[in-house]
Amino acid sequence: MEYFERNLLNEIKKWMDRREVIAIKGPRQSGKTTLLEMLKEWLIKEKGVSEENIVMVTFEDIETLEAFEKNPKEFVRRFKGEDRTFFMIDEAQYSKNLGKNLKLLYDTVKDVKFIITGSSSLEILSQTARFLVGRLFSFELYPFNFYEFLNAKDKKLAKVYLEKQKKVKEFILKGKKRGFGEDALLNELLTYLNEYVIFGGYPEVIKAKTPEEKKIVLKNIINTYIEKDVVGYLHITDVIKFKNLLTALAFGIGGLVCYEKLASLCNSYFKEIKKLLEILEQTYVVRMLRPFHRNLITELRKNPKVYFFDLGIRNYLINNFNPLERREDAGKLVENFVLNEISPELSINFWRTTAKAEVDFILNEMPIEV
Repeated sequence: MEYFERNLLNEIKKWMDRREVIAIKGPRQSGKTTLLEMLKEWLIKEKGVSEENIVMVTFEDIETLEAFEKNPKEFVRRFKGEDRTFFMIDEAQYSKNLGKNLKLLYDTVKDVKFIITGSSSLEILSQTARFLVGRLFSFELYPFNFYEFLNAKDKKLAKVYLEKQKKVKEFILKGKKRGFGEDALLNELLTYLNEYVIFGGYPEVIKAKTPEEKKIVLKNIINTYIEKDVVGYLHITDVIKFKNLLTALAFGIGGLVCYEKLASLCNSYFKEIKKLLEILEQTYVVRMLRPFHRNLITELRKNPKVYFFDLGIRNYLINNFNPLERREDAGKLVENFVLNEISPELSINFWRTTAKAEVDFILNEMPIEV
């Protein structure tokens, strides 16, 4: 099977020979299951692992989950081969005792390697990490970044972009000036950038051929997230309030979060809005950018700015798929795009003075305005 290349795959490969549990977190439908399949294929073809020694299960399957919860050691023994066995557990967050059971297996069963995925960071981060101190390597898989998107569309163009990206990063981080030059492929690159900023980087959205198909996929992603994560997993029953909050945040992209205003718009109250925002951030829907302050406590108390992990989701929420040149919010979209491209590598804040002068991003205490 042909897969879209993911940057994270090579990072995870480096840790496959070690004993530690690997946790892959990220939003629902960002490609975690596919990443497991890619790892399986790599283990078979490149590492010579027998397919019998690779076990793939999902905890969305009730019978599988119940068997693991009832007797985790028996669960592993049932599937384990004679040689080192790789257990790939998808949607692991459904296990209530995940961390405790994995610690038991890690400490008592030899020649096993666990790779788990979860569409929410809530349980995997808190419970699992608490039990597996020093035994867990954690990774995050987001929707495609722009390079991965380009690589899925046009590998030649992706190489050109990667070279330009390196030059920009060297200039930002090291002050190292290099000629960026004129590129004959610039117009094509901008066309793809427009598609990416409007429809986002979810794998199934990228595969969809027409704008209408992309919109249907985005609708499905949002509905599945609300049905399975918000209602089914987190037991939030007021779906209308939750959707209203999502929409309000989408319209306020790149702006300061005003808890009182959001509470009024959603017929809610301050503490509930803060809780829902934490959930949205921990389930990889929105990201909060904190203001820079040398006093960390002061920084945490100040109002953050809100952005989205995926701009296709954001644009669906406000029902606006117009191209950049026909949008009043083009600047905010580009600002969000830049944040998503740089933030995995750098600590990032924004800076706002009492006179309301503002720098969009501060990277390692170097201000950058977009």
